[in-house]
Amino acid sequence: MSGLFFPPDFIAPDWLILSVIFVVGACIGSFLNVCIYRLPESRSIVMPPSACPRCGSFIKFYDNIPIVSYLFLLGKCRVCKAPIPIRYPLVELLNGLLAVAAAVRFGISIDFVVYFIFISALVTITFIDLDHQIIPDVISLPGIPIGLLCSLALSAVSFRDSLIGALIGGGSLFLVAWGYEHFTGKEGMGGGDIKLLAMIGAFTGWQGVFFTIFVSSAVGSIIGIFLMLIARKNLKFAVPFGPFLSIGAIAYLFFGPEVIFWYYHRAFV
Repeated sequence: MSGLFFPPDFIAPDWLILSVIFVVGACIGSFLNVCIYRLPESRSIVMPPSACPRCGSFIKFYDNIPIVSYLFLLGKCRVCKAPIPIRYPLVELLNGLLAVAAAVRFGISIDFVVYFIFISALVTITFIDLDHQIIPDVISLPGIPIGLLCSLALSAVSFRDSLIGALIGGGSLFLVAWGYEHFTGKEGMGGGDIKLLAMIGAFTGWQGVFFTIFVSSAVGSIIGIFLMLIARKNLKFAVPFGPFLSIGAIAYLFFGPEVIFWYYHRAFV
């Protein structure tokens, strides 16, 4: 961090670097909120500027500071006093914390930049799928070739592993979806999940695909059983699978290689 603002021998303390990364991550989280709100409606994520959905007044820059503005405004629009959903600061906080976690995990490196962008895409997909039960192709489809290209610069995933991961990721869920529909006559899994897992495979390799499937299935089963116990009178309801795939992929980035190493040594040694 030397140059115009710092002397050549200046070394920033770790806490300062992580603080800056948190702020940047939260700011990107603010942009993710725009994507989460507008992409399902096929609206531009650039124009017009952010505005209150109730009164239509444009949000001033000082009212759009991640987390801080929400607290300062007490969670209400400055003009019409309409409540601002708590999700907005939560997404900003989540993305800031994930940025810090990624920096600690990968260091200040190409891997950190690539995987933080990947994680931000998964956060966006998660909240869109929770709201609308869709995974926008505008994120997942470009994500597949982008993941393949990024593998050329990543230290942990080779292009070969990335390509195999994309094929296995998309192919495995396609076979599951086809088999379910063939034997039941009903669609059990959307095409969005298939494309999402292909994108995950492109960024994490085939090892990440298997880990993601295992974790997402386990977490999804636990939450699904919990929801069924709550809604005893209605045991048939749709639970989006995209958020669980995203949780599995993020878990792999932070813990996957160590868990796999531990499992193989415990099982075969």
